[in-house]
Amino acid sequence: MNTQHNIWKECLEKLSETLTEKEIRLWIAPLKVKKDGDALKLYAPNKFMKEEIEKNFLSKIAVVVNQLADNTFISLDVSSPVKTNEKARTMPSGFVSNLNSDMTFETFVEGKSNQLAKAACLSVVNEPGAFNPLYIYGGVGLGKTHLLHSIGNKLSNENKKVVYLHSEKFVQNMVTALRNNQIEEFKKFYRNLDVLLLDDIQFFAGKERSQEEFFHTFNALFEYKKQVVLTCDKYPKEINGLEDRIKSRLVWGLNVSIDPPDLETRVAILQSKAETLGMPIDNDVAFFLARNINSNVRELEGNLRRVLATARFRKCQITLDFTKETLADLISLNQRLITIEQIQKVTAGYYKIRVSDILSTKRDKKNTMPRHMAMALCKDLTNNSLPSIGDGFGGRDHTTVLHANKKIQKLRKEDSQIEQDYINIVHILNNG
Repeated sequence: MNTQHNIWKECLEKLSETLTEKEIRLWIAPLKVKKDGDALKLYAPNKFMKEEIEKNFLSKIAVVVNQLADNTFISLDVSSPVKTNEKARTMPSGFVSNLNSDMTFETFVEGKSNQLAKAACLSVVNEPGAFNPLYIYGGVGLGKTHLLHSIGNKLSNENKKVVYLHSEKFVQNMVTALRNNQIEEFKKFYRNLDVLLLDDIQFFAGKERSQEEFFHTFNALFEYKKQVVLTCDKYPKEINGLEDRIKSRLVWGLNVSIDPPDLETRVAILQSKAETLGMPIDNDVAFFLARNINSNVRELEGNLRRVLATARFRKCQITLDFTKETLADLISLNQRLITIEQIQKVTAGYYKIRVSDILSTKRDKKNTMPRHMAMALCKDLTNNSLPSIGDGFGGRDHTTVLHANKKIQKLRKEDSQIEQDYINIVHILNNG
């Protein structure tokens, strides 16, 4: 008879034939398995993962398991928190975590654009070191920093030694340590953490000594199964000025993107924030703001505060007309913003092909060059992440977008006609 270990191992092998490596790593591999008679009990790390697995993967798992062992009953539950006998630890005198207690998982508004990133963060909280490093990337103001603090607040409550730091501050601290001849103390501090949360690591680009120290710090933490969580505005291989050895470390763990929130999520964020600030807003006001501000959460909240503050100063009710009047300048500006669809339409027209040709799988030069040009323009002229751009081009992978961008950059340097095409299309987009 197949043992629990053998059944699950064979199940993983068969599932890997139909699921992507990322799906296996994020949703299937974290499951704990227990064989109980004719039943195979699966345990998910948290409730969110349980719900996603039930919705998308449980039936597939059941089919494969019953191919391997007939009449096997499959169940899925949330695993119980692991109790440890670790004694309470006292943090060193002067220890500062830099965590913002207002940024928690409870105050994070979830939507399709960020649910994968949130699930990964919850997995890290449930089992620190399982995904190492966890690398969250996306544009500014989309919630990356909020998720870092959420992880930190949760784990610090479990008596973990956690530090949140902007990468620029890490560099400043290292420079200060060098100047004061305290580099050994600097190394010891960071390498003895349980959890290191580093924000905006693109600031390491071009700073060789800082990269070297980060490289050794990461290796020390990784070796002892301590958790490292990083954020950036780019996919690892896209960061110019970062050493290849660091890029390779970054793709070791789990890379997840955060995209700009969809309309419903933007509305939920606005209503949640307005209630928190003690000035609830009507649905029509929330939808108006959400439709006209779609770049990032930071801008969304900033304009909400502007509306609320103006209403408070003028002692006005927050109506739809009042909101339109208050944000008239912003609405006028946003109407001129460039979108993926505009770029596709203008690029297709410039090269005298159809938009459907750009979105197709045709590989001839007549269609490939405009497609690559449009992808590169989307990356340069919009705030969309690589995965979002890929989705806008018929569901292509983010690596395809990255390849297209690098190719156009190279051709612009080598071929004056390609450079002129790029300039011409940008001019049409800006003056159309």
